[in-house]
Amino acid sequence: MWWDERVSARFRRNLQPTLTYWSVFFSFGLCIAFLGPTLLDLRCQTQSSLSQITWVFFSQQFCLLLGSCLGGVFKRTLSQSLLALFASSLAISLVFAIIPLCHNVVVLAVVMAVAGLAMGCIDTISNMQLVKIYQKDSAIFLQALHFFVGFGALLSPLIADPFLSDTNCILSNSTANASSNLPHIRKSLVPHHPGNLSHYDLPMKGMVVTRVSYAFWIMALINLPVPIAVFFLLYKERMVPCVNSSNHPLLSADELAMETRPAEKDDLSTAAQRAQAAGGHDDLFSCCQSKNFRGASYTYFAVHITGALVLFMTDGIVGEYSGFVYSYAVEEPLSVVHKVAGYLPSLFWGFITLGRLISIPVSYRMKPATMVFINVVGVLITFLLLLIFSYSVVFLFVGTASLGLFLSSTFPSMLAYTEDILQYKGCATTVLVTGAGIGEMVLQLLVGSIIHDRGSYSFLVCGMIFGGLAFTFYALLLFFHRMYPKPSSDVDAASSPDKPAVTADTGQYQR
Repeated sequence: MWWDERVSARFRRNLQPTLTYWSVFFSFGLCIAFLGPTLLDLRCQTQSSLSQITWVFFSQQFCLLLGSCLGGVFKRTLSQSLLALFASSLAISLVFAIIPLCHNVVVLAVVMAVAGLAMGCIDTISNMQLVKIYQKDSAIFLQALHFFVGFGALLSPLIADPFLSDTNCILSNSTANASSNLPHIRKSLVPHHPGNLSHYDLPMKGMVVTRVSYAFWIMALINLPVPIAVFFLLYKERMVPCVNSSNHPLLSADELAMETRPAEKDDLSTAAQRAQAAGGHDDLFSCCQSKNFRGASYTYFAVHITGALVLFMTDGIVGEYSGFVYSYAVEEPLSVVHKVAGYLPSLFWGFITLGRLISIPVSYRMKPATMVFINVVGVLITFLLLLIFSYSVVFLFVGTASLGLFLSSTFPSMLAYTEDILQYKGCATTVLVTGAGIGEMVLQLLVGSIIHDRGSYSFLVCGMIFGGLAFTFYALLLFFHRMYPKPSSDVDAASSPDKPAVTADTGQYQR
């Protein structure tokens, strides 16, 4: 294997929980990308206007952000975390099954709000639990985690595509005229941003003809093994309600045989519990309590804030670029034909997924700080070249692929780097996930408003500004890292692989 035996052994010890968290993140990706391509068919199903149906986007995105903030509430015990993941992954399957039954746009928005809450909980808890398990070795496993969300985001539109309506799915006297706008409208909704569609008039009354229900039922079945996997982990850990609990960790027979001295085992468990109690990873509201601020240096807050601001910008770029690159391409001066421009969002997400796959082995050989530096510099240079060659359609495709590669590993690398700085005692996971979610929502709305007022060229200018701000905040994070208090010698000794581990960084799946 291309990693060392220590990391390999640690992965084997935590194989089942790690695979479970990865599969749950697949659910997250499956749910995040289906709405854009299917929204026109859902508009027909609910017999609503375009302006009404686009509120479904807002309900999902807002509740995703809210779920990210609340996800840390369930981190207090492993049982709470797994129960929350089970409920969230099961809710996503139920949402897929229920969507075809929603014939009112308000009901659909409520259902998508539930999906958003589930996705937010999955986002926070899965990142948090992997960081807890692997700590200083978490970078490679976080990269793999975010590969699965990209894989799910690629798969759900492919599942939906055969069942999408080729013509307007509400048959009326104006169907023929309205159907000519469908390709442009549908591409404007990919992957999950409504764009400016108020000037399109589609029929709201008539006979509904759509087969999109089959796509959602297929996705519900594909996602069903995920809550089953979480339930199996709960059962294996004896955390299912009404089943007798056990205090034994998830260890193999060989590992249990090595535990020959009970006194040392008890000391290890006690030390691990103490370290976990001091380890932070609270929900956003607990992080903001004044008791957590006592005795903390200004660099403690600065690391949290600058790390969140970097992801605010980079995740915001992902949202605004994927949401508006199609609209930018079909406008002057490029005037790309609609069918060709429609490949741009897919190309962008495809290279994000490819970049996350490549980052899995790379993250083992390269430090997270170096990877983030390459990412933010690459984003800045790509936007600069896109501005210079703004009249080149070929370079727009090249730049889109390049931007996807550079943005792909930013979030997991930044999370691993920030948690490493804080020695796994801050609230970095919750703060960074929340900052990234806010950035994706806010920058989409901001760029949409600017494009409407200033024209399509401002799309690249905004990206260049956001990339420059991301680089600036990262430089500040490096500065505060140098100022941050170094770990004490006993922590260094405990984290050494050559000495007995007496902290939470034991490589075992702790409760």
